[in-house]
Amino acid sequence: MGIYLNPGNESFRVKRNGKYVDKSGIIGVVNRTIGLPSKLSCISRPRRFGKSYAAQMLCAYYCVGCDSAPLFDDLEIAKDATYREHLNTYNVLMLDIADIIGKSSLPDMLTYITDVTSDEIYELYPNIKRANSLADLFNNVVEVSGRKFIAVIDEWDAPMRDKKTTDDIQYNYLQFLRSLFKSISITDKVFAAAYMTGILPIKKDGSQSAISEFWEYTILKPGKFAPYIGFTETEVRVLCEEFHIDLEKMKYWYDGYQIKGVGSVYNPNSVMRAIESGEFQSYWPATSDPTSLLEYLNLDKEGLGKAVVDLLAGKEVRLDPSLFRNDPSSLKTEDDVLTLLTHYGYLSYDEDRETVRIPNEEIRLEYARSVHRVTHVETIQRVKRSVQLMKDTSDMRAEAVAAELQKVHTEEYGPRHYNNEQALRGTIKLAYFAYKDEYVQLEELAGGTGYADIVYLPKRNSDYPALVIELKALDKSHPHNDADGAIAQIKNRHYPDILRNYTDEILLVGISYDKDDPDKTHRCVIESWMG
Repeated sequence: MGIYLNPGNESFRVKRNGKYVDKSGIIGVVNRTIGLPSKLSCISRPRRFGKSYAAQMLCAYYCVGCDSAPLFDDLEIAKDATYREHLNTYNVLMLDIADIIGKSSLPDMLTYITDVTSDEIYELYPNIKRANSLADLFNNVVEVSGRKFIAVIDEWDAPMRDKKTTDDIQYNYLQFLRSLFKSISITDKVFAAAYMTGILPIKKDGSQSAISEFWEYTILKPGKFAPYIGFTETEVRVLCEEFHIDLEKMKYWYDGYQIKGVGSVYNPNSVMRAIESGEFQSYWPATSDPTSLLEYLNLDKEGLGKAVVDLLAGKEVRLDPSLFRNDPSSLKTEDDVLTLLTHYGYLSYDEDRETVRIPNEEIRLEYARSVHRVTHVETIQRVKRSVQLMKDTSDMRAEAVAAELQKVHTEEYGPRHYNNEQALRGTIKLAYFAYKDEYVQLEELAGGTGYADIVYLPKRNSDYPALVIELKALDKSHPHNDADGAIAQIKNRHYPDILRNYTDEILLVGISYDKDDPDKTHRCVIESWMG
């Protein structure tokens, strides 16, 4: 077995030795493309969403020269009508481009691929006719062996994402792919199918026409590969039952990627790390460049600062991904940045609503940590206001709190929606957005004899007090719906009782405004709960 030619099934065997979630159905999807115009598939999904697992599984299944039946006979694919027909039947070309760049270098990667792969072919077929290119050499292998190739290319877009890349490096790399997959005389004769995966889709401007023959399946439109993007709700529920894990906590931390036709999708790497460690936390920094999110949040694109604040406040943001050119180096608009962050896994896209949102607590923490280090002027101003609001709240400066909430309420909501109850809730979330890393925000929390409007519960090791917030809209028909009435309701209905065993430091915050007042003046009362 070689490194890149027929690598065998050892990597997948190691995966099967551990806890394995059965995603083998993807093999049947690929099998049904063999010999068809759609046989070249390019699947893009975020980091640590199972790309390498799938690549290793496909290699183990297709690779000639090994017996992989014991690895697959108990999996979903074994029930598929195509299972036996293609099992261990093909020569496999397996290229992990990111790994290759690490072993050689960006400028030398093509020479490295050519040299190592050629050496493996000549070792396996010592009498084979020599050739001047890999494409011709693969063709000679097919003629001698009578077997076509399955190409599995992992992290195909690594040279496009690497900051050290140059136009020449990208051009030569695309020409290399062109030599394999653009020429009809070579591709149809040599390759039965190809499975290529990465984070970014293929560029739309034609500069990557070398791979335009590939059928694309992205995180925005995954098509028939949708069930294999990440862990589904059913798969995670089974894992939680087996390992006695709290499903709701797993959902809170790692769910939130909505795939049409599939529903909830979880980050597979984070789910497994949480199970193995027994701790719910963010595993994102360990799997990607922690500065990348900050880099994009700092871009000077009109509307981006407000969009980030809205996202951190838990709101959905409208997105038109249609004009994105799939190029991280050419981001022209707010939509471009948000689309890129969706491909990277920092946002979840709802195809029906055409909106994006922060998917879960793990990613929300990454935003919250990054937003305090931004240099973008609009975002800085919003962060400073939110930080000051929290300080004013903790110091019980009620007038300052009321003034800031009134300002946010007026900035964010026009007359049509101003008096909507959700608008006041949204105002609170937008105003305190900078503290998402310090608090768990709960709405309609059952406590005492009712439901508290909003509760900010400090996370472990936080120095901030818990906040129990009650919202009131005062008018002639509701003369007691003022800030004092809000505080009285919190006390009378014993809302803080549910927090009694969690923290002794609780602030009661009553907020109201007069709907009959032309200036919509807001009022705030803050009291320390004495229990």
